[in-house]
This record gives sequence, structure tokens and C-alpha cells, in this order.
Amino acid sequence: MAPARAKLVFLSFLVLVLLITGTMWFVFKDSPESMPSYAPDKAKPPAAYKPPSPMESVQQPTAEVLSKRVVEYHIDTTLDPDSRVIKGTQTLTWTHPGKKTVNELYFHLYPNAFASMDTTFMKESGGKLRNDTMPADGFGSMTLTAMKTADGLSLMHRIQYVQPDDGNTKDKTLMKVRLPRPVKPGESITLTMQFEVQLPKIFARMGTAGNFVMAGQWFPKIAVYEPVGTRGRTSEGWDLHQYHGNSEFYSDFGIYSVRIHVPKNYTVAATGFPVQNSQIKNGEKIYQFYADDVHDFAWAASPDFIVAEEPFSSAEVPGVRIKLYLDPAHKDLKERYFYAAKAALKYFSKWYGKYPYSTLSIVVPPEAGNGAGGMEYPTLITAFGAKDDSPGYDLERTVIHEIGHQYFYGMIASNEFEEAWLDEGFTSYAEDKLMEQEYGVIPNLPIQSSLIASPAPLTQDAWKYTSQNQYALNVYYRGKMVLKEMETLTGAQTMKKIMSTYAKKYRFQHPATEDFQKVVEQVTSKSW
Repeated sequence: MAPARAKLVFLSFLVLVLLITGTMWFVFKDSPESMPSYAPDKAKPPAAYKPPSPMESVQQPTAEVLSKRVVEYHIDTTLDPDSRVIKGTQTLTWTHPGKKTVNELYFHLYPNAFASMDTTFMKESGGKLRNDTMPADGFGSMTLTAMKTADGLSLMHRIQYVQPDDGNTKDKTLMKVRLPRPVKPGESITLTMQFEVQLPKIFARMGTAGNFVMAGQWFPKIAVYEPVGTRGRTSEGWDLHQYHGNSEFYSDFGIYSVRIHVPKNYTVAATGFPVQNSQIKNGEKIYQFYADDVHDFAWAASPDFIVAEEPFSSAEVPGVRIKLYLDPAHKDLKERYFYAAKAALKYFSKWYGKYPYSTLSIVVPPEAGNGAGGMEYPTLITAFGAKDDSPGYDLERTVIHEIGHQYFYGMIASNEFEEAWLDEGFTSYAEDKLMEQEYGVIPNLPIQSSLIASPAPLTQDAWKYTSQNQYALNVYYRGKMVLKEMETLTGAQTMKKIMSTYAKKYRFQHPATEDFQKVVEQVTSKSW
């Protein structure tokens, strides 16, 4: 072989070797086996390390209609984290579901619960919820700056705050609006509103903790108008309550289209799904979310979220994107969150009917935002604040409990003001079953039972329990024990049929205790 040709062959061979080894390095450098492990017992990343967020899962609405869709909200809102202010514009269309003419509408302005120590919520709670306390200078409120009809007529002079439960004139969590013309049965009315929320510092569900924001119950929300037959009503009308120390919420199903503006370094988790990728404009990031057949819309935002996403499907769950928004303190625990979420979706769908939404978001707040933790919203839940690298089973229990609320409160939308056991007791019953099945954790029912020193009626209004402790012991513990005793009396298989029948029959409705009793009697062929 000639020297020149030999040299050419050698160089060609060398290039080929380099190409092959380079390709192998490219293929394997990001494989799980070669990636550095960030498990607690292995090398940890630098403090500033933050893995990139996955590409947003853009989706489009389907044609399937699951609820009556009494309401439709279109909201455009902007967050200013420095001033703890949300500003928004809202267009609401409400369709009259009853048979009598309506001359006035009612709205919940929940942020006003935190306006002063004189509100009904603050007086009843003492500025505490669970183990969290009102921070100094942590007050917040909502100001409605405009309200107009579709043809531009201002309704601001027609607004009146009402206090049907306790007459506390300093409470402004419920508002009445007298209409310029009545709304007849089956008709719709559209109103446009402008509002501003001074977010409280978190101690009870909503607000801010440093740069973390939890926007729950953050917009003017129309109350529920109940037709005859809803929850046993013999005459139709509005269901009206203030925001109380023990009570949670009650609203109608509908459609939400929400645009959220945040600083460009923030990530947003929200009810529903994005219908387009977030965009950066004029130094801010803009999200557009959509959700249908839900009765609330919540969102959380932070520049610190570590985001992970996994698809999940099973025989009972056709396909759900599970989205995890972790505080950095729990960056190594994502597999525990995903496992608990998948187990909950799989078995709750098997027991109570399929999960009908395409997303489920789990928000893990920082330790300082613990007051926003352990809460349920449609397609979005919050875990407790991230404060421990190795939490016990409370991590899984909280995730499972709050996903259980996607059924008992979410789709089976009972009235949390008046019959809280229908969501908390039923969810606690489901939670115990799954914790035992998946983790071998068995509740100590004798101990829990012994704690209920003062039994109270399960169907009592939430704020009429004498304390948060009495509320929790009756609504959560005693509520689930009623169901467990029913299981003992009927047998496990019959109880499964009772729960499944009730959950499937009242999906996207507002059932009451008497509706559950009817199902029990139907399944068992006995009077209860």
C-alpha cells in the first residue's frame, strides 16, 4: 500500500473511531445509569442547582359535557409579588337553573375574611387554623372596583354586604347585587368586574409566604342557587353563608378560562391545563389555563418550584398528566409523591368512578407556607409545607386524602358549609382504606374514637361546632367511623357497592346526607 494512501486510511479510521465514541458518549451521558444520583445518601448537587422544568403540556378542551355548567368565568389576572397584590378583570355568565324569577345575585368575597380581627372568620378562629397562626401585619382583603352589565351599566351603587349567619356588619365576605332587570328561568346574565386582592400572609389556605403565592378562593365567586329537590329543598333559592372559622366552600359547576400574569422567573400551577405555552412579554410571563366541569379555580406561583411531570394510565384511568410542583426542600422525594398520587388515582377511580380530568397537579409549599398545605381544589391539591428531608407517612396520607377530595367535594359536590362530613368523613374513610392497602398503615380506631369526648350531629352547620377541635373530631373521625360501622353491619362487599353507587349516581351534582341514606336503603333493601 502506498504511504499516502495508508495515511489517508489511517486518518479515516481515526475519524470513524472518534465519531463512534462521540456518539456513544452523546447517547449514554444522560442515561439514568450514568447520571449523578441526588439521593440523600449520594453526592448532592450544589445549593443553586435547579433542574429545568419540563415542557408545558398544552391541551385543548374536549366536546364532552359532564355537568350542567351553570357558570362560566373568563378571568385575566396579574400578580405583583412585591406588594402581595392580585389585580383582575372577570366576565361571569350565570345561567338561572331554577323556575322563579331572580332579582338579585350573591357573591362570595372570601379574601375579606382576613381584613381585620373583627371579621367572622377571624373572630371564630382566633387567627388560627390547625397549627398555623396569623402572621404579624398579615391582613388581606378584596376590593371590587367595577361591576357592569353586558351593556355597560354600572352596578356599584347596587351592592350591599350581607351577614345572614351572625349579623356581623364588619364581615364583608358575602355580597348582594340588585339587578336592573330580573333574570327569568333558563336565562343567562353576563357581568364584568374589576377587582383587587391584597393577599394576606399565609396562615389559612390562601396568601403569600416569602415569594410563594397560593391563590385559593381569590376571585368574586357567585353563590349557589338551588332548584327544588337539590339537597332536599322544597322551595328554590340561594344558599348563602359567610366565610367561617370552620367552614369550607360550596359552588356550582362550570367553565373557567383564566389568564395569569406573573414575573418572568415565576412558575404557575393551576386548576385545569394550559391551552398554549406560556409567553414572555414586557418582562412578565403569561399563562392561559382552561378547565371545565369544575366548581372552583385555584393557582399557586413561585420562582423556586422544581417541576416534574409523569403520565399515568390504568384500566380505570384512561390517561392523566400528574404534575408535581416541589419546594426545593423536597426535591429528592418526588417518587414518593408520584407513587401516592398514582395509587390514589387508580384505586379511587376503581372504587368511585373514573377520574374524568386530564391533569392532576400537586403543589408542595415551603415550610413557611404550611398554612396553604393540605387543601383540595379541582384538579389541584396542596401537600403540607416542606420542612423535613425524611417525612413519615404523613406525606403519603396527605396526598391520598386530598386526591380523595377530587371525588368527595370535587365531583360529588356536597355543601361543605352545612354537611362537612360528606366530604371530610367520606374522604377520610377512603384514605384509611388506601393507606392500609398500599402502605400497611392501619388506623387506631379505638384511640381515635376515645378522642371524641363531645359527639355532635354530623349534619350540623360547620361553624356551629364549638371549636376547631370538635369540628375535626366529629366531621373527620366520627364521620368515617359511621361509614366503618356501616361496613361492619353490611359486610365489605355491600359497603363497596353502597359507596360506588353513591359516588357514581351523584357525580357533578350536589347531594345531601338524605341522598346517601336513600342509596344505602336501595342497596341493602333495608330502612336506615
